[in-house]
Amino acid sequence: MSSFFTDTGYKQARRPVLLLILFYLIYVAANMIAKKGLMGAGMFIGLPIIVTLVIIFFKQPRFTLYIVLILSFTVIGILRYINAGPLGLSTDGLLMIVLLTLFFGGWTQLDWSPTKNYLTWLSLIWMGYTVIELGNPEMKSAAAWFYAMRGVAFYQLLFIPVALILIGRLRDLDLFLKIWMIISVIAVLKGFQQLIIGPDPWEQAWLDAGGAVTHILFGRLRVFSFYSDAGQFGAAMAHATLVSGIIALGPGSFKKKVFFGIACIMTLLGMFISGTRGAMAVPAMGALLFLFLTKNFKFLIVGLVFGAAIFGILKFTTIGNSNYQINRMRTALDPQDASLQVRLENQKKLKVYLATRPIGGGVGTAGSWGLRFSPNTFLAQTPTDSWYVKIWAEMGVVGLSLHLFILFYILIKSSMVIWSKVKDDEIRFIMIALVSGFWGIMVASYGNGILGQMPTLMILLFSWVFLKYAPELEEEKLKQLPENDKLLCIANNPETKTYSLL
Repeated sequence: MSSFFTDTGYKQARRPVLLLILFYLIYVAANMIAKKGLMGAGMFIGLPIIVTLVIIFFKQPRFTLYIVLILSFTVIGILRYINAGPLGLSTDGLLMIVLLTLFFGGWTQLDWSPTKNYLTWLSLIWMGYTVIELGNPEMKSAAAWFYAMRGVAFYQLLFIPVALILIGRLRDLDLFLKIWMIISVIAVLKGFQQLIIGPDPWEQAWLDAGGAVTHILFGRLRVFSFYSDAGQFGAAMAHATLVSGIIALGPGSFKKKVFFGIACIMTLLGMFISGTRGAMAVPAMGALLFLFLTKNFKFLIVGLVFGAAIFGILKFTTIGNSNYQINRMRTALDPQDASLQVRLENQKKLKVYLATRPIGGGVGTAGSWGLRFSPNTFLAQTPTDSWYVKIWAEMGVVGLSLHLFILFYILIKSSMVIWSKVKDDEIRFIMIALVSGFWGIMVASYGNGILGQMPTLMILLFSWVFLKYAPELEEEKLKQLPENDKLLCIANNPETKTYSLL
């Protein structure tokens, strides 16, 4: 054994190289504290933690993806409290760390075959079109393109191949669902704090800086929790409500039903207090796809009747008008609603502008990035509101058509796999929940720009990977059963050789 392990720490500390390193670190720490004060001290103290996390990321790259998931929920909220601009690029950095881990960990020995499927190819095609947009003659800023393309296409291209290699087991699915629901419930509790107690000083500062224009209507706060805005919060809560509700209705242990049942109730309350009208489309449209994919057409008819009854109450009665949340949701069904009329008028203006621009005005020219990098242009000054209108404005009818093709391809492909290949009831209900949530978000994105925002985008990317692996997840579950149970499952369905685990 070398002397490094047998010598005492005192002898090691006397080595010239280590002494130089120690003095250098002390010098760096003193400079940071002198220039930055307590923040500098905190940064220096936090350095070993960061180094430890990086080591963990390299040793366990799978967990890095879940750190990305957690950050997709929390980064925007954290930035309201501290001025840490680079934190906004944390998703990019962590995904790049995963790629570097795979590369330096022996990329030639890795099995890359899981990446050879429609998700990877569609991501490459979509990113390719986004890169082509750099040559759009209408584009005003390459920096705007860089920031905007991340949520539009880059995260999808980075995440999909890595996730296909690193996750796809039942334990991964279970961890994903638990993280999603636990953070969603925490977000609801944060939302109730804003509603009942009021925003804290940092949140109030955000409202005073301009957030109040869209988040305080008629003297009532639209709750936003630690999300980017109330629209994203409401849609995210509706998404979690739908998925947790379907899983709670499906087969599984009592403990599982209680967990997802509580998550469903809590996130439903979160959807109501957000005051987001468009969020209603998520459970409404997602529930229809759920009823269809369960192949229970009696329930489908009952569900349609029930949905029509709710629509009728909201549309043709004044029941519950004294409740602010119900009253606000009722306005979503009013074709003369002032907000809707403004949106339609903006779309008419965009239609004229884009008539001669089939590839749009360039990625990053509309919305918040347009206001930041090219504030005096037509697209920057014309609110898009809808995710699809934003894609149309920036990437033209060509880009919008390609984008819709990709989304519908993933939706239909996933639904066909669930319909024809997944026989295990528990796995099937979870997959139906994920694809129904995806469909609900697709529909709701017509009213709000939610599909490309965090955490919804990251949740959808995880969902797509697990939907792709649905048959493998079912096979893994069968292998975990005792041999007698396997034989019993097949014996119950001797013709098809399929099984249903109850």
